[in-house]
Amino acid sequence: MRMPEKLKLLSWRDVIFVVLPSLLLALAAFWVAAKFIKPAPPGSVVISTGSEGGAYQRFGALYADELAKNGVRLIAQPSKGSPENLQRLRDPGSGVDAAFIQGGTALSKADEETLVSLGELYNEPMWIFYRQGALKDGLHQGKPESGKQNKSLDGSQVGTRLVELKGKRVAIGEAGSGTQRLAMELLAANGLNAKNTKLVEAGGFDVAARLAAGDLDAVFVVGPTQSALVWMLLYTPGVHLMNIKQAEAYTRRFAYLKHLVLPRGAIDLVQDIPPRDTHLVATTAMLLAREVTHPAVLWLLLQAASRVHAEPGVFQKAGEFPRQASNGEFPIAPEAVRYYTNGKPFLQRYLPFWAAILIDRLLVMLVPVLAVLYPLFRFAPSLYGWRIRSRIYRRYGELKFLESEVEAAPQRYTRDEWLKKLDDIEADVSHIRTPLAFADMLYTLRQHARLARETILKQTQVTPYGF
Repeated sequence: MRMPEKLKLLSWRDVIFVVLPSLLLALAAFWVAAKFIKPAPPGSVVISTGSEGGAYQRFGALYADELAKNGVRLIAQPSKGSPENLQRLRDPGSGVDAAFIQGGTALSKADEETLVSLGELYNEPMWIFYRQGALKDGLHQGKPESGKQNKSLDGSQVGTRLVELKGKRVAIGEAGSGTQRLAMELLAANGLNAKNTKLVEAGGFDVAARLAAGDLDAVFVVGPTQSALVWMLLYTPGVHLMNIKQAEAYTRRFAYLKHLVLPRGAIDLVQDIPPRDTHLVATTAMLLAREVTHPAVLWLLLQAASRVHAEPGVFQKAGEFPRQASNGEFPIAPEAVRYYTNGKPFLQRYLPFWAAILIDRLLVMLVPVLAVLYPLFRFAPSLYGWRIRSRIYRRYGELKFLESEVEAAPQRYTRDEWLKKLDDIEADVSHIRTPLAFADMLYTLRQHARLARETILKQTQVTPYGF
């Protein structure tokens, strides 16, 4: 025996009524999660570097190569130096996401709410080069004997104190550069200024030629030992590196400075450069980013920093950098804390960057979607059942109303009219598409319809005498 078609099929009208709103709600939840909870990382990142030919610009190019391996374009914007980089980060309209910053650049805590540190990258010594013979006048007297070092009035060696630069022609770096900012602070601490010393705003490779030619007496340079300008000056004949004997005193006055020692021969063992242990003061290069920068971008920058700055050097051991900032100028980014504690994210250890980010986003986006789908799946069947039962119950109501009318006033209509009303209800019932799970209700309704028919026949029965 074949099952009636209306008992085998679902009521697609009711299914659509229940499923379509549920689907739209789930899609809306997914869109909100994708848009606001875990947006996709940008395809390009802007980093502010430094002057042409400087260390920041070179490192920016290396970072770009690392990010390109993961399909992200790094746009390096040259600048005058660290102060301008910080200014760009402070300006939301600059479009800069990250920047190299020299330690001590921030003069206040105003940036704590908007900028975060990704760590210290390397030591940045302050190199003070002076021309041979330039410091023998003024504080020093006499011409040194052959084979002996020039001595100052108090018997100390020449080129050990910044106060010896008084009255000299000193290149302090380009205007707006981090070199100039630090040079002015150190000079001011020694009572030197534009009134008693000729301060020249100049930097780059030009100062090396001017120093060798005698146009300058000394130059300030901030940068790592890999800096091309530092390397050039170290090898320039007639140019010497100042051995700052008061280096430890500067670190006590300026909290962001540290005392470094460049060992004898560390630059060149054959040519014995430098010819003695040389004391220097140094700051630390940091990588800063906006607090709102996408976390995935921060992870990429941290990984790039590890590959670029982890090698050993004159002033660092292998793996010493990058590291969490210790000077407290800027709050450390939560991503940086996790990176320095646990390394790369779990998914990025085993999957390509794009795949790891996709899975990570999907996992995060599934949370609000599941929060919407769970109650939907729980209540959707009940809603669907209510839709089916409501149509059957409506016919029950019509049938009950018909019975009440017949019992109350059977003479209101003829038998045929009463039966016609009942036939209409039964015909309507026969067209209800009812799933098999609700078939019992439909059969019960039909039984009640037969009882109503008996009631009509009984109440409209005609006696032999017409009453």
